Formats: sequence, C-alpha cells, structure tokens
Amino acid sequence: MTLILDALAQAATVLPAQIDINPNDSGLPGIAALRTIVGAVMTVGLILSVLALIISAVVWGFGANSSNPHLASRGKLGVLISCGAAIITGAAVTLINFFWNVGQTVS
Repeated sequence: MTLILDALAQAATVLPAQIDINPNDSGLPGIAALRTIVGAVMTVGLILSVLALIISAVVWGFGANSSNPHLASRGKLGVLISCGAAIITGAAVTLINFFWNVGQTVS
C-alpha cells in the first residue's frame, strides 16, 4: 500500500504545475468558413422557429374553434416550444460564452 502511495506522490511531482491553453482562432484552416456556416445555421433555426410558431398558432386556433381541446393543447405546446427554440437559438453564443467564462474560473 505504501508503495502505491509513494508512486502516486512521485507522479504528482512529475506533472506540470499549471497548464494554460487558450482558444486559437487561427490554428486550423477554414475557421472563417465554419463561422459563416454556424451563422447561416442560426439564421435557418430562427426562420424555422418562426414557421413553427405560425403553424402552432394555426393549430391552436383550429383546436379552439372546433372545440377540440387536444388539438388546442398541442397548438399551445407548439407555440411554447417554438418560442423556446428561438430563445435558445438567439442566445446560443451568449450562453456558450457565459459557460466558457464560468469554466475558466474553476480552479
């Protein structure tokens, strides 16, 4: 048992004391193209969220006017989900930056 503890103590002294790695936006070719692609995907996500909102509102309206509570509740749920998807899509960069900064404070 003491042999294992001694080996772990020696391994701890061999490991570097501090590692400092930062994101490198010029390390790989195609980073600019990847940013363009991600921006286009975010645009498509927002457009699809608007489309889902319109369809869900129509379903909600049909359900409410035809006395179909199941259809109306599905439409309401679709409205909430499409709004949530738009919020997450719009806030994606801010959320990632927030959690990146939180992760950088962990020591």
